[in-house]
Amino acid sequence: MDTRNTPDFVNWLRNSSPYIRAHRGRTFVVLLPGQALLEDSLASLAQDLTLLTHLGVRLVLVHDIHAQLQQRLDTLGHQLPQSNGMPVTDDTSLGLIREICGAARLEIEAVFSSGMATSAGAGPGLRLVSGNMITARPVGMRDGVDHQHSGELRRVDADTIRAQLDLGAMVVLSPVGYSATGELFYLDAGEVATGVAMALRADKLLLLTEGNTPVDTQGQGLEVLTPTEAEQTAASPSCPDELRQRLTDAVHACRGGVRRAHLINRHHDGALLQELYSRDGIGTLVTHDEYDAVRTATVDDIGGILRLITPLESEGVLVPRSREQLELLVDDFVVMERDGMVVACASLHEFSEAEAGEIACVAVHPDYRSNNRGEVLLQMLELRARRRGLRQLFALTTRTTHWFREQGYEPARLEDLPVQRQALYNYQRRSRVLIKPLER
Repeated sequence: MDTRNTPDFVNWLRNSSPYIRAHRGRTFVVLLPGQALLEDSLASLAQDLTLLTHLGVRLVLVHDIHAQLQQRLDTLGHQLPQSNGMPVTDDTSLGLIREICGAARLEIEAVFSSGMATSAGAGPGLRLVSGNMITARPVGMRDGVDHQHSGELRRVDADTIRAQLDLGAMVVLSPVGYSATGELFYLDAGEVATGVAMALRADKLLLLTEGNTPVDTQGQGLEVLTPTEAEQTAASPSCPDELRQRLTDAVHACRGGVRRAHLINRHHDGALLQELYSRDGIGTLVTHDEYDAVRTATVDDIGGILRLITPLESEGVLVPRSREQLELLVDDFVVMERDGMVVACASLHEFSEAEAGEIACVAVHPDYRSNNRGEVLLQMLELRARRRGLRQLFALTTRTTHWFREQGYEPARLEDLPVQRQALYNYQRRSRVLIKPLER
């Protein structure tokens, strides 16, 4: 962000304050692809992670080494065979893994040491800690194939990791584990990151990717997925291998107690900060939570509703309503909330004697007029109307006739409205009347 553009910078900083407060003291586990250690971009990522710690986030960094290992194997003309979706790690490969993990940790320590000098709160504040905090077991013999030095996660020393986080350190873990007999095993980095997040009951698992992100059938990026939806996306034949693995990690983490897992393209400069400190983020969120929660409004939502409808009232799209009127009618409203912000609203006012209801005050924030949010609210109100025994819904509008017709409403006469509503008709606005019968 160009800080010379003062309004944009100030607005961004102000809007980030709820997230600064929400993330302070939380534990995040970050998966770093091995390719990042081969590029200059690691320095900017280190600065962003350092900034997170200064903002009170407790961080565990799990780094992969797949890219480095493949590079070294190609140079030697050696292969790392796969069986049952897992590598078969022989003595040669294990020797390379030892070297690469050692070099990777030194590189990470070096870049964080230099990064501290140019980041907020320069000085000796951030310290990196590594150690034998991962216990592994051998994959062993599968379908007649000995996987040799390939292992699976057995246990995470969560108490030691928490103790280091309590001291203000960032814990750095490699994709290796040790057995009770002192043997070293090569582990899948995604499995390590997921296992650590689950053991710590981390608030977030941040999975940095090489660029592939989930898209819908029209090629549009998917912002939020449930674990089931993420699983279905991963099962698609067109899903790239890396994305499939990261989606699988996210699903496993969410079903294992981690509230939210994020897939973030690491090639976007500042992607972590944009994902964590802006309302819409830049990646894909996998969560059980209702991200766009639809619910009945409360008095606490009046301010948010006013912010939505006031611009539309000024344009003449909606009839002006005072705060006092909204407070009296708040039970008629449903709202859609995203991370604490009311992004859409609509109301249903009943005329019980006529078994009819009026749809009114439909408003969606300009930044969120995608994904059919208005239609979702309308469907919720129609369901409410049916449950209350209403036989028809009607709407009066000056500018959204076509939208209501797309939702099944048909043009009607003023005389078709309940008598009470006819008496309140504003002839100056000359609103069009549309009615939709409700099936029983």
